[in-house]
Amino acid sequence: MTEILEILEKDARATPEDIGRMLNMTPRAVRAVIRKLEKDSVILKYKTIINREVVRSEYSEVRALIEVKVAPQKNLGFDRLAERIYQFSEVSSCYLMSGTYDLLLVVEGKSIHTVASFVSEKLAPMEHVRGTVTHFILKKYKEDGDILKPLGKSKRPAISL
Repeated sequence: MTEILEILEKDARATPEDIGRMLNMTPRAVRAVIRKLEKDSVILKYKTIINREVVRSEYSEVRALIEVKVAPQKNLGFDRLAERIYQFSEVSSCYLMSGTYDLLLVVEGKSIHTVASFVSEKLAPMEHVRGTVTHFILKKYKEDGDILKPLGKSKRPAISL
């Protein structure tokens, strides 16, 4: 079962026939394992990683990492507040962290201004939120283990001394 998960994690397009050949299993047995993993919520969904640098357009979204310092609620810890925060449509990921800040959010918006508005109008005013630090993602080089290579060569001239 773990081997099937590892294969699907690296390539969600691997077919039961492909996986069966790799693991010396029948495609039917592989399908049964995958169905069970989906039913048990081990596999939540299949997704595509898109190199947004290549398909950049006026509709490209801005992504930001936002560190959030919170005061945990008595008898509830961080969970209740994290749940309220991750319900916002702008929040694509929410993590409880060790270190200076408690939560790390991945937030997406149409522009820097929409992300800033989310922080100033929705996130920062929330009860128990004590502070935020926003880091805008300027360029991605690697995501989920995949290197995002640009198309073609850079048009910038090389500089040498």
